[in-house]
Amino acid sequence: MKRNLNNVCITGSGNGIGKAISVLLNKHGYNVACVDINLEDAKNTINEFENKVAKSIAIYADISNVSHIKKMIKEVVCSFGSLHIMINNAGVTRTSDIMKLKEQDWYWINNINSKGTFFCLQAAANQMKLQKSGGRIINMSSIGARGFVDVSNAIYAGSKGAILSLTKTAAQQLGKYNINVNAICPSPTYTEIVKKLIKTRALEQNKSENEIMKHYMRDVPLGRFNQPEDIAELALFLSSESSKNISGQSFNVDGGLIPS
Repeated sequence: MKRNLNNVCITGSGNGIGKAISVLLNKHGYNVACVDINLEDAKNTINEFENKVAKSIAIYADISNVSHIKKMIKEVVCSFGSLHIMINNAGVTRTSDIMKLKEQDWYWINNINSKGTFFCLQAAANQMKLQKSGGRIINMSSIGARGFVDVSNAIYAGSKGAILSLTKTAAQQLGKYNINVNAICPSPTYTEIVKKLIKTRALEQNKSENEIMKHYMRDVPLGRFNQPEDIAELALFLSSESSKNISGQSFNVDGGLIPS
């Protein structure tokens, strides 16, 4: 795919979906800043890059801390000269019933998923406006924001719903700076987080992990469990020149589970 924008920053890139996106964009020649709360994980992602010509940098940041976000953007610009694409992938959750969730759960999940995404978007947009280069912002939501009930918990679903609303509003307000804003809504994807959720559900329900997997798959028309690479392919498209006239949209990657 054609690319005019080269420099990308990806949060939560130490593993799972963020790692898959980082590896794929590097393969296609993008300069990739891998951001993670675990710096060693970010470095390990870079170690898997095939393209040794494209630039890369590993950055530590806790995106619930706005000062970390500002420092992150400065490090990207210092290393690459500019920022063209911001992929807000970092997110957290834990399995819990709605009746058992606590106040600290709400703050922990929303500080990263909602607050973190907003301030990463804001910082990236300000940098893109300053550069007068335009850009792309891709936010990671979830089909939990679409009404899929079998998510880890209600707070997580709400935080991902906030990301969808943010995406629509930001696209309207940032279009005049030639900044595209879109969201991706994956169904459960076979990452370390989901593996832990499956294990927890299996213990809670006294079932095998395979039975829990089949439960997730029972209503998926294509009958396949998401792999991180499935989401990475869409992120590549939304980062490319091919998506230049797409903004304010959210795209399910769910095997047909939740019709848009």
